[in-house]
Amino acid sequence: MAENENNQNGAAPAAQPQGPMFALQRIYLKDCSFESPKSPDVFRGQWAPKISFNLNTSNQKLADGVYEVILRMTIEAKQEETVAFLVEVQQAGIFTCDGFNEADLERVLATVCPNILFPYARETIDALVVRGSFPAVMLAPVNFDAVYAQSKAQQAGQPTA
Repeated sequence: MAENENNQNGAAPAAQPQGPMFALQRIYLKDCSFESPKSPDVFRGQWAPKISFNLNTSNQKLADGVYEVILRMTIEAKQEETVAFLVEVQQAGIFTCDGFNEADLERVLATVCPNILFPYARETIDALVVRGSFPAVMLAPVNFDAVYAQSKAQQAGQPTA
């Protein structure tokens, strides 16, 4: 009833101005690899590995307002100098990011999108490691906002904390 009162002439209501639009279109595993080059010998000793973790992101424009974002994660476990396992995962997603200014678009692609992809990559890494007969690797959440801020500070030549 309120619609009729506000719009008595029967014309369609005026469109509200819309701000930036963000949407997830698809999440997919782009690439993964698991290597355990010294199996089964690596299972004979006490399990006390040194774990190294590397993470980076990239993105590319697929169409106007549509971007592919790739989160690359590499985990290496070493027993002394012997590589016990090496896992590499590229978790990707297609995102609609329309109506953002350049600075906000860069931030969204570097922080929001990787935050969405991270749990999928973490689960894939965990599953691969367990299937390799190693204890699960419990990766802590990553603060992509802090990683982005650190990257911007390094680009500007500022010291980072």
